[in-house]
Amino acid sequence: MSLAEVAAAIIGWPPVWQVLVIGFLGSLVIAVLAVWFERKAAARVQRRLGPYWASPRLGGLLHLIADMVRYAFQYPIIPRTVDLIPFLAAPIAGMVIALLPLAVVPFTSNPAYWPLPPSAMEYSLLIALAIVTLPPIFIIAAGWASNNPFAVIGGVREAFIIVAYELIAILGFLGAAASTGTFNLVAIVEAQGGIMWLAILNPLAFLAAFIAIVMSTSAFPFEIPESEPEVVAGPFTEYSGLLYALNMGGAYMRRFALSIILALTFLGGWYPLVPGEGLLMGYILPSVVVVVKAVIVVLAISFLRAVYGRYRLDQALDLAWKILLPMALAGIALGLFEASIGLT
Repeated sequence: MSLAEVAAAIIGWPPVWQVLVIGFLGSLVIAVLAVWFERKAAARVQRRLGPYWASPRLGGLLHLIADMVRYAFQYPIIPRTVDLIPFLAAPIAGMVIALLPLAVVPFTSNPAYWPLPPSAMEYSLLIALAIVTLPPIFIIAAGWASNNPFAVIGGVREAFIIVAYELIAILGFLGAAASTGTFNLVAIVEAQGGIMWLAILNPLAFLAAFIAIVMSTSAFPFEIPESEPEVVAGPFTEYSGLLYALNMGGAYMRRFALSIILALTFLGGWYPLVPGEGLLMGYILPSVVVVVKAVIVVLAISFLRAVYGRYRLDQALDLAWKILLPMALAGIALGLFEASIGLT
């Protein structure tokens, strides 16, 4: 094989393709779209002006691209008081690990394009959930390494949120496993059979998982670790330039990865398209359907900024422990009941 053929084989390998193309490049485009939609929706609902002047015919969309270019070429300022190695490594590692769940989730029922061997695919949901819980550790590390009181407070807030909402997210997704009797994401999608989405059959688990995604990615109304009026930018107070962009981009990448898992477990995955043979029908078009559903989830999360104010930390934790945790457990119980009567 020539060098070009080897490179094409590596890039075309499903785990690499899904992380680099669907994950990295896709999430960059989706992050721009989500921020633009967030600003425009908030402006419309609250009767304000959103991004406009940079490109009025595109509704100000190029304003976001200008922001990305500015962050990319802005000189990063690194205070002398920071713990240098974890300060630099935390945003990079957090962004990379935020995309790793996409290396293990299937985008089609065609086994030729599965990212994992069939034996490992039986536990693909558990593997994805195990990886998706890792990025918040680097947010805490970033706050601690900054050696700044506002950053430390933001990191502590993130720690409180992790304890509450990571558990609820996992329990919510396990509600889908309880309904279908499997941890295999392909089997979970196939069990939904087109329009029998688990979001409808098990709404308790779906709502718990959705709200936990909103909370664990610091989206409104739960933008608590980075609350500007209180702690400047939370764990990212001392970051600037490209390092700050990596921290912010990592949050959107993690939100996109979680939205893909949500689309597979509760929104029917690649249905109504039935994957066939060949690259186009067997992999590309099913992937497009999953990504479109994930983008809709991301935009729905972005819309929340327009209609909700920021929660206090105690309010968010009360919601987690008193309402969402019982809801997630009830979703598992409902799923077990549905599985016992053969509803799914």
